[in-house]
Amino acid sequence: MYPEHLVAPMRTDLTGVGFEELRNPEEVENLLEKEEGTTLLVINSVCGCAAGAARPGVKKAVALSAKKPDNLATVFAGVDKEATARAREYTLPYPPSSPSIALFKDGELVHFIERHHIEGRNAEMIAQHLVQVFEEYC
Repeated sequence: MYPEHLVAPMRTDLTGVGFEELRNPEEVENLLEKEEGTTLLVINSVCGCAAGAARPGVKKAVALSAKKPDNLATVFAGVDKEATARAREYTLPYPPSSPSIALFKDGELVHFIERHHIEGRNAEMIAQHLVQVFEEYC
């Protein structure tokens, strides 16, 4: 578990631009089981690829895309463990991966970007990929 004072800036990196933070399993369930439309869920992390590519890429995609997910949410791996574990149940059959980015449509997983698809790519590449995903599903 990481100390809250260390992860606070990493949390606000997404919540500051409109992402809802899900901190317990019930919040994850309420969003993914009861919300209609599209939901972008970012499984946040303290790692360098989250800071350098995942979070900036997600923010850029949401800002630039003509089509956007209806709901924006995040869980924090290594911090909010129960919420993250519940979110990962919705991303099966993919193995646990953080950071990662999931898009759900009417509660069904329609696209998933695993950590190994984030590592080695820059924020612009992540954003371009997500814009294409939004165009298809949102």
